[in-house]
Amino acid sequence: MRHWVGLLLAICLTGCGNASRDPASAPAPDESLFETEAPTAPPELPDAVTATREELLEISGAGSIRRLSYKANAEPNFLSNFGGADHYAHWDLMRRTGWDPNLHLIELFKMPYGVRQVGQETWYIWPDLAARDPADLAPEKLSHRDQARLLTLIGPGGVQELAAGQPYPGERTAISESGSWRYFLHESAD
Repeated sequence: MRHWVGLLLAICLTGCGNASRDPASAPAPDESLFETEAPTAPPELPDAVTATREELLEISGAGSIRRLSYKANAEPNFLSNFGGADHYAHWDLMRRTGWDPNLHLIELFKMPYGVRQVGQETWYIWPDLAARDPADLAPEKLSHRDQARLLTLIGPGGVQELAAGQPYPGERTAISESGSWRYFLHESAD
């Protein structure tokens, strides 16, 4: 009991000592800690990208995995998974295990997009953080807002994967400037 009384007295004295300081004599906070660079807006979506996005939203809004897989099959080299599974079979399995690709695709398209040059093409990628190089997703290169968004999107395990140099491990989708749907992924390559 005596130990607790001494501990409480020490805490009170320490706290009371701080409370009696004149706020005007306290050093001013370093304003540079609060500065954040205004994010640069990505370029407008080309008409072909907008048309493909709207078509995908219409298909997903109807909840049709079959139609979503028809759209994916019509795209050369479209990627839905790293195991080589048929798009429909993969998405059907995912939906039966609780991950509905239609709902997740709708949510992705609500997020900001980023732009990345892939060969001779420009790709529009959702979410915008998935368009960045892994090195550009290091905490010291992100605003506090983007750090929080990244953690929400990919979790602590995904952040560790990025720190190890792995590509973006979260859900992502891309449409090229010509309107080709390139990928819709929810997993890492490994």
